[in-house]
Amino acid sequence: MIFPATKARRELDKQLSFALYGAANRVSRMHKPYLEPLGLTFPQYLAMIALLDGAPIGVGALGSQLGMDTGTITPLVKRLEAAGLVTRKRDSVDERRVLVDLTPAGRASEQAVRSVAGQIVSACQLTDGDAEKLRLTLEMLAGSASD
Repeated sequence: MIFPATKARRELDKQLSFALYGAANRVSRMHKPYLEPLGLTFPQYLAMIALLDGAPIGVGALGSQLGMDTGTITPLVKRLEAAGLVTRKRDSVDERRVLVDLTPAGRASEQAVRSVAGQIVSACQLTDGDAEKLRLTLEMLAGSASD
């Protein structure tokens, strides 16, 4: 006889969404010991990567890149500003737009911030090839989910 909880667990284990949820939570938690010495949370880390790739950038554009709405990205940027890693200023061409740029301290953190990705891949015990395949699969899934 199969107990209902056991049967339900088997169904849960078959769910793609459950596996993705668990993996996302685990990977996010794995970042903590690497980000704490940098004084960054996981979302702040993602923002710093985006800024290192192309600052200055508008707050709205940064939020779009990260899949965050204004109510999420604005407080995050304010905390990065309070930490001395970024500046915010009005765009001289369009004063409605706020530009985010890295401070010298933010730029100086580049090597440490960028090294986290390799540490995570190593901690996940993935080869570079496996990590790339997984990333491409997840990007494809995320792209089709947003269509």
